[in-house]
Amino acid sequence: MTLLTRAPDLRQARHTSILDDIRIWVDEAGADPAGALRDVVAEHGGAGARIGVERETQGLTAANWLRVERAFRGFCTLEDASDLVSALRLVKSAGELAHVRRAAQLADEALAEAERLAAPGAFEGDILAAMQGAVFRGGGEYPGNPFILSSGPDALLCRDKAGRRRLADEDQLTIEFAGARCRYHAALMRTLVIGPVSGEQRAMHAACGDALDACRDTLRPGRRFGEVFDAHARALDAAGYRAHRLNACGYSLGATFAPSWMDGPMFYAGNPQTVEPGMVLFVHIILANSDLGLAMTLGETYVIGDDGPESLSRAPHNLVPGGEGQG
Repeated sequence: MTLLTRAPDLRQARHTSILDDIRIWVDEAGADPAGALRDVVAEHGGAGARIGVERETQGLTAANWLRVERAFRGFCTLEDASDLVSALRLVKSAGELAHVRRAAQLADEALAEAERLAAPGAFEGDILAAMQGAVFRGGGEYPGNPFILSSGPDALLCRDKAGRRRLADEDQLTIEFAGARCRYHAALMRTLVIGPVSGEQRAMHAACGDALDACRDTLRPGRRFGEVFDAHARALDAAGYRAHRLNACGYSLGATFAPSWMDGPMFYAGNPQTVEPGMVLFVHIILANSDLGLAMTLGETYVIGDDGPESLSRAPHNLVPGGEGQG
């Protein structure tokens, strides 16, 4: 194997990878890294060959792909091989699962910090600092994407946002985050209610719990990812929440880098991917009722065994910080 990269990455590759053949292309006017890549491929006997390219990746921008396609035109045949390595990554080894299990412990510790601090007047920034600090203190790293923590009307969001506020006497706090160890991830998701809990919030929490149970019961070797989504949809639709659920309910996790910890594939309708032992799968149940301004979420990471899923989290499904609503 050969790595073609920039000078700032040279020592990183030497210290943290198994690669011995590391080539540098120089940042300068008129630099042609795509041409340099073609020359490396030629050294490996690639002229006239059929070469696979991972196009489904954040690192290959459209501009860079056009440069590569032009440089290789007439030299060899380029084909999309985006699923080749990702399919091999789906089933984890025993060594990989050890990192995932430690990541899950760190996620539980981060959740405990959020529940400890979530109270009227608490500052979102303090909660985030404590959660990420728990991961760091436990020997973990930054996750592939930022922790998502939003309250009030923003609790309905599924993405990180700028700006932090203090929790009100009556509030809702949605958190989606992951413990990360050696870049392996274990994610969790919760919505916590601050102050009085309404009947609708209790009903939404119960529906999320039922949907998570239905997904867990479907996570058996031989079942398909699409069936997991269908179980989620049936449970939420039966509870009257069709208009407030999403069109996917989770995905595979593994060793990933920014900007995302999602390793794919996802749980969505019709996905034919088969559940197999050794997979690490994150299931998230998300309800966002924009009419009432209410959010409710539950999410856990599972390892698939020969007989079914094992939840990696030991944390209860609390509706309020401290204990109500355990499941």
